[in-house]
Amino acid sequence: MKTLLIDKETGLLTALMRMLPGAELPDHEHMLIEQTYVLEGHLVCPEGECKEGDFVWRPAGSRHKAWSPEGGLFLAMFQVPNKFFKSDAQTDMLAQDWDMAWGEALGYKALRGSASS
Repeated sequence: MKTLLIDKETGLLTALMRMLPGAELPDHEHMLIEQTYVLEGHLVCPEGECKEGDFVWRPAGSRHKAWSPEGGLFLAMFQVPNKFFKSDAQTDMLAQDWDMAWGEALGYKALRGSASS
């Protein structure tokens, strides 16, 4: 992944993401909107397949897995943090424990509409 833009105030992230053939993104949830433009190859998820030149977006709260059987290059735009679900833990994209890293963060509370402490 090559980060092109990150706004620490809002969590906005724009990145070039290359997936090698057979690569998978595990089960994860986007806290806010996700947008992906397929530059090369294709990306598959349970809802379908995106090919070169396709643009797809998902609303806040979308949860899915994604994979690229033949590999691909994507322009990804979303707001961090994303929550990754594993059999024994919930983590962010840096594999940090979700609750420890984000559970009490003011930014996360704002994302979920909670009042700050």
